[in-house]
Amino acid sequence: MKIPFKLNTTLFSFFIFTISFLYAFTQEKAMPIFKDGEAQIVEAFNTPDKWIRHDLFVETEFDTDGDGKLDRMHVSVTRPFQTDTEGLKLPVIYVSSPYFAGVAQGGNELFWNVKHEIGEQVKEPVRSEVKRVGKRPIISNSHIKKWIPRGYIVVHSSSPGTGLSQGSPTVGGQNESLAPKAVIDWLCGRAKGYTEPYGNKTVEAFWSTGKVGMTGTSYNGTIPLAAATTGVDGLEAIIPIAPNTSYYHYYRSNGLVRSPGGYLGEDIDVLYDFIHSGGEEPIIPNSNTKINDAKIPKAYKNKRAYSNEVIRDTEMKNGMDRITGDYNNFWAGRDYLNHMAPMKAALLMSHGFNDWNVMPEHSYRIYKKAREMGIPSQIYYHQFGHGGPPPITMMNRWFTRYLHGIENGVENDAKAWVVREDDKMDEPTAYKEYPNPNASPATLYLSSGGLSAGKLSTKKQKKQGKETLVDNYNFSGADLAKSTNSKNRLLYVTPILKEDLHISGVPQITIKLASSKPAANLSIWLVSLPWNEGKVKITDNIITRGWADPQNYKSLTESKPLKPGKFYELTFNLQPDDQVIKAGQQIGLMIFSSDQEFTLHPKPGTELTVDLDGTSLTLPVVGGVESFNTSLGN
Repeated sequence: MKIPFKLNTTLFSFFIFTISFLYAFTQEKAMPIFKDGEAQIVEAFNTPDKWIRHDLFVETEFDTDGDGKLDRMHVSVTRPFQTDTEGLKLPVIYVSSPYFAGVAQGGNELFWNVKHEIGEQVKEPVRSEVKRVGKRPIISNSHIKKWIPRGYIVVHSSSPGTGLSQGSPTVGGQNESLAPKAVIDWLCGRAKGYTEPYGNKTVEAFWSTGKVGMTGTSYNGTIPLAAATTGVDGLEAIIPIAPNTSYYHYYRSNGLVRSPGGYLGEDIDVLYDFIHSGGEEPIIPNSNTKINDAKIPKAYKNKRAYSNEVIRDTEMKNGMDRITGDYNNFWAGRDYLNHMAPMKAALLMSHGFNDWNVMPEHSYRIYKKAREMGIPSQIYYHQFGHGGPPPITMMNRWFTRYLHGIENGVENDAKAWVVREDDKMDEPTAYKEYPNPNASPATLYLSSGGLSAGKLSTKKQKKQGKETLVDNYNFSGADLAKSTNSKNRLLYVTPILKEDLHISGVPQITIKLASSKPAANLSIWLVSLPWNEGKVKITDNIITRGWADPQNYKSLTESKPLKPGKFYELTFNLQPDDQVIKAGQQIGLMIFSSDQEFTLHPKPGTELTVDLDGTSLTLPVVGGVESFNTSLGN
C-alpha cells in the first residue's frame, strides 16, 4: 500500500500537545465552593480512594527526652489529590492528641487511694504501661470525612512522648504548646519537616495556604488553646470542645484535692502514665543533661525511663502537692489563662453545663479573658455532659471566615449560644452574651432547719444561729439530697416556684463555718427538688456544684490548719450555669463535707458547724431579685 503523504512527526506532536493543553485549560479545576457563608461539599474532593496520605516528622525547638537533639513530632497529612495534580493550595484543619497511639490499661490500682485523712501522705498508685496501637503512616482518621470534601486539608499529630513523637509528655508543660506551634510553623514554611524521625531528607507543605484552624475534644481540645497561647502566625481560628484549660482546676478546687468526675483518685501523674506511649528508643544522656541541677550519673534503658524520672518522679512529684492542694508555680505553669497575652486566634468555645469531668468553668474563664482582649470569640453551651461540638453549621462558618477569608459576617453573630433544656444540640438559642446580660445578683439567706429543710429566701432573718453536720462519705450527694432528714448534710430550700426561673452566670457562696478537726472537705450542691428518679434529663436534679478547702480561707496559695471550734469565713464560686428551673420545683442549697464522687474519703465523724447568719448564696438570675420574687408568686 502506498502512503499518500509523508507524516511530519514534529508537527503531529505539536498538534497533540496543543489539543491536550486546550482540553486541560478548558476543564474546570476543583475549587472550594461557598454558599450562605459556608464551605460546601465539593464532589471532586469527596473521593476518599484518591486522597493523598503521608506522614513525616516536624522538628521542634525543644529537647525533652534527654538525647541532646531537638524533638520531632510525628505528623500525618490527608489531602485531596488535586493538591498534587492541579497545584491546589488549601487551608488546614489540624488536630493533635496524646491518645492517638493508645493508652494505659488497668483498673483502680492505677489511681491514688482516696480513703485517708486530709493531708495524709499515702502510697503512690501502681505505675502502668501503655498498650500501643496504630502503625505508620496513619495517626488518626478523625475529621477527614467532615472537612476534606469541604475544601480543607486535615493534619494530625501525636503530642510529645506519645506514639512516634519524640520528647516527654508533660501534661500541660511548655513543650505541649511548642509542639503544635512547630507543626503550624512547618505548615507555613518556617520549620523543617523530615521523612524520618532521625533522617535528613526534608519535606515541605507546598499544598498549604498557611491558614490553619485547630479543633478537638477534651485533651485534644486543650492543645488548640495551648498552641494559640504561643501567638504563632498562621493559626487563625480554634474550636476547643470541653478543653482542660487549667490542670489545677481539673485536679483541685479552691485548695481542695478533688478528682475529675468519673475518675476518683486520678491526678496529673496518673494522666501522665495513661498517655505515655512513646519513648522506646535507647538513650545515653550527655554530660549536660540535668535533673534539678544535678547531673544524671547513669544511662537509661530508654527515653521512657528518662521521662519518668525527670517529669513524673521529679517535676510532678515535687510540684503536684496532694497534701495541701495549694496553687503553686507548678500549677500556674499549667494554667493557660496565665499565658494568653500573645493569643490572637479567633475563638469558638464549646462546653456542657453538666460536664463534671472537665467542668464548665474551664471554657468560661478563657472565653471571658479572650473577650476582654478583643479576640473574636463566641461560646456554645449545651445542657449535657462531657464533649459535644457546636453544630456543623457554626463550625463551618467559623472556619470559612477565618481560614478561607470569606466575609460571611460570623464575627457579628450572637456571642453566646445556649441549647435550652428541651432543645436539640443543633438548635441553640442565641444570646447577646454569656452570662445573659439581663442577669443580676439575687442574694439568698438561710433560715434554720437544715437537718431537714431550712428556708432559702431573699429576706434575711436575724439570729438564725448555728447548725452542725457530721461528715460521712458513705452517703452519696444524691442520697443526701433525697433524704427528708439527715445529720450528714444541711439543706435550705426556696418555696415552690410558681413560675419558671432562669439562672445565667456564676453562683457564689459565702459561708462561715467551724470544723471539729484541723482539716475538712467542704462540698456545695445546688439542687432542684423534688429529686427525680429513673431516666431523667441531666438538668433535672443538679443545678450546679462547688468544692473548697476551708484551710484556704485566706488564699489559694497557702493552707493554714483550722483551729477546732473557731469560725472562718470563705467565699468561692460554684460552676457556671445557664438553666431554667421549672415551675413546681424548689431550689435547694445543700452543704456537706466529703463528696463520695469527687473528694478524699476521710474517716467519718468530722463535724462542720455553719453560722447561718454569716452564710449566703448569690444567684445570677435573669431579671434579678424582682424576677426571683415573681417566680415565687410574691
